[in-house]
Amino acid sequence: MSQTSIPWQSLSEDALLGVVEDFVTREGTDYGGVAFELQDKGSQVLAQLQRNEAVIVFDAELDSCSIVQSDAVLDVDPTTVQK
Repeated sequence: MSQTSIPWQSLSEDALLGVVEDFVTREGTDYGGVAFELQDKGSQVLAQLQRNEAVIVFDAELDSCSIVQSDAVLDVDPTTVQK
């Protein structure tokens, strides 16, 4: 597994919003039984990033970014995590 944690603060505002928008519009993203507007979903994800409850992860093998819960980062190779 070749994943790298990307600090949300290191991205430009446009790049951050693009990653968040891509994440919240993915098929299968689960928000429970309540329907939310895309803007609300994006705001929730940004808040989770700011509270360090979620992190942006880049997978070099898949050449893609994702947002995962912080406790899931234990699966990331510690030699590649950026601080």
